[in-house]
Parts: sequence; structure tokens; C-alpha cells
Amino acid sequence: MIALRDSLRKFVAERDWDKFHSPKNLAMALCVEAAELMEHFQWLSEAESRALPAAKLVEVRDEMADVLVYLVRLADKLDVDLLDAAAKKMAKNAEKYPAAKVRGSMKKYSDY
Repeated sequence: MIALRDSLRKFVAERDWDKFHSPKNLAMALCVEAAELMEHFQWLSEAESRALPAAKLVEVRDEMADVLVYLVRLADKLDVDLLDAAAKKMAKNAEKYPAAKVRGSMKKYSDY
């Protein structure tokens, strides 16, 4: 993650784009890229979404990369360690959704 963050810093600095990378702008760009990712799956059946043609998978991979890039950039701006944040969030989720209680269910924790 650090190597990607540093590579993004260099990429942005070489283009003088840092002035545009406020947390607000990065969060908005992240949402736009996530929507572009979703667009590839719109109207597909569950089966179709699991078996994308090779050309479509390349496009989806690129959108996934865009989402990751903006997320890493946002985390950099807010000084958030994403791996640490994810580990802490998973611990919270484990408390909210104990496996013995929620296995096989898609209910929200507040519905139990």
C-alpha cells in the first residue's frame, strides 16, 4: 500500500494536481469511479456478472483500479492507514455479526 501511495504522490506531483486533491474532491471522484464500475454490471444477471467476457473484465479491472487509486489518495490526504482501518472495521463487524447468529442471513445487525 505504501508503494502505491508513494507512486501516486509522484504521479500527482509531476502533473501539479495536488491542488485539486482535496478530501472532498477525492471522495467525489471515488464515487464517480465506483459508479462507472457498477455500470458494467447494470442489467446483467447474477450468472452473467460471474462470467464476464475477457474484454469486459479488462474494463472492469481498470475501473476497480480507479476506485483503489482514489481511495488510496483520499487515505493519504486524511492520514488514514487503510490496512489498519480495515482490520479494525472487520473486528467491529465480527462483533455486530457473530457467525453463529447470522450465518446464511443477509439481515442487518439491528434486525436480530
